[in-house]
Amino acid sequence: MRPDLPRAAVGVLARWLLGGLYVWMGLSKALDPVGFLKLAHAYALVDTPLLLNLIAAAVPWFEVFCGLLLLLGVAVRGTALLSALMLVPFTALVTSRALALHAGGALPFCAIKFDCGCGAGEVLICWKLTENTALTLLSVGLLSLRQHGFCLRPALFRRSRFP
Repeated sequence: MRPDLPRAAVGVLARWLLGGLYVWMGLSKALDPVGFLKLAHAYALVDTPLLLNLIAAAVPWFEVFCGLLLLLGVAVRGTALLSALMLVPFTALVTSRALALHAGGALPFCAIKFDCGCGAGEVLICWKLTENTALTLLSVGLLSLRQHGFCLRPALFRRSRFP
């Protein structure tokens, strides 16, 4: 048995888990564009309707694209970097919204529950923050791997032995 086999297997599982989640969550948003637009509007990030519509239309398909890249093993490290760069600000936004709800009510922080727009419906905030932290760590872990098993990319760019 190769000494790097367990590490490669963990990398493949992490890649497939992260990729599968991105495809599932992206499709759940893409199939309900009006619902996702309303959830995106609740964050009050932009006040231009055109920009909000563009964000709501593009983000779900970008997630699906990133998920497919991870599942297929194409541009794994770049996609993992994009994943971390998406998760960190999204987690900050969700935390900010939860803190605002916590300040306005008498609920304990971990009892706060709302639809954050991730595609999973209403979630408890502490669970969502734990989940996002784990996904961010998976993304960072994929960045550290040099070679990935079960990847399509080497087959696409293999050099021919014949000139």
